[in-house]
Amino acid sequence: MKIRTGDLVKIIAGDSKGQQGKVLEVFIEKNRAIVEGVNLVSKHTKPNTANPNGGIIKKEAALHISNLMLIDPKSGKTTRVGRKANAEGKLVRVATISGEEIK
Repeated sequence: MKIRTGDLVKIIAGDSKGQQGKVLEVFIEKNRAIVEGVNLVSKHTKPNTANPNGGIIKKEAALHISNLMLIDPKSGKTTRVGRKANAEGKLVRVATISGEEIK
């Protein structure tokens, strides 16, 4: 999976197109990710101890990985992700635009 938790991504398709945010969670088996502050849906909740009044809560919903693109840490533009061996011989993710290693 080329996108991981904590990455800064931009949404390239769908209702939230053009927005960007940090990846909060990735569901590898479903090829989906939750991005902070993006793709908000209204969830109706019953009253409970945590929320005594209940009501409608805005919550982030999962987006398909194909609708996300990583933002290059060096240039700030969207980029594809490649893999290269670093000095120790370990495979690391690399931004294809700048060649910068993605932490």
